[in-house]
Amino acid sequence: MFGLFKKKKTTHTPILADLNNNPISEGDTVQSLRYDLGKCRVIATDKGLAYESLENGKQVGWHLMVDASTDLQKVRKELTENGQ
Repeated sequence: MFGLFKKKKTTHTPILADLNNNPISEGDTVQSLRYDLGKCRVIATDKGLAYESLENGKQVGWHLMVDASTDLQKVRKELTENGQ
């Protein structure tokens, strides 16, 4: 009916940052707050970025770690001595 009830298509990509809003990139070490991963490293896979547990080897895609209320990742980035 004249397109009044069509769903609007939006493309929203969550920010790749930890809960403290620190940017996350490949190679960073983070503490996971989901899936019992513990300490993880951010790696690139054929499906995109993922978190690989340093404790048990389990891998979880970054999109599964998104906090719905803030769009941030449910991880805490481990900062180096220079604060990055």
